[in-house]
Amino acid sequence: MRRKDREVTDPAWIDETLAAADACRIALVDEGKPYIVALNYGFERTADGALTLYFHCAKQGKKLDIIRKNPAAAFFIDTAHELVTGPKGCDWGMKYKSVAGSGSVAFVEDADQKKKALDLIMEHYSGRTGFDYDERVFAMTEILSLKADEISAKEKK
Repeated sequence: MRRKDREVTDPAWIDETLAAADACRIALVDEGKPYIVALNYGFERTADGALTLYFHCAKQGKKLDIIRKNPAAAFFIDTAHELVTGPKGCDWGMKYKSVAGSGSVAFVEDADQKKKALDLIMEHYSGRTGFDYDERVFAMTEILSLKADEISAKEKK
């Protein structure tokens, strides 16, 4: 990271930032060409501190075709944007918090794991747990997990 003065390494800060954001962008590579898409997400940390992001989508589409060929992915979230102004153009800027990383995307096949992932996604947006899911819709929903191998975080105050 070039701006070490903005780097954040505290896992609790990273999790708070992930919880505050409302979309996660994942970047994939399709035959040498970049492809990026914004997704709703949930996340969890395992006891050893590993971060996994979860996404839901339809069972078909371009991103799924790409992932089947190449599961490598990068992710990016940002939040807490605040415009900073000044008398000169060079005085302007943006405050923000961001988390970026990379890892591998996998398809979640186990029904209990799919429900757990959906629960994490719903909790992220609603703050609630204990949702029921229509079995027909549940069967038509694809769940993806992205286990982060690398994570970096920044804050511009």
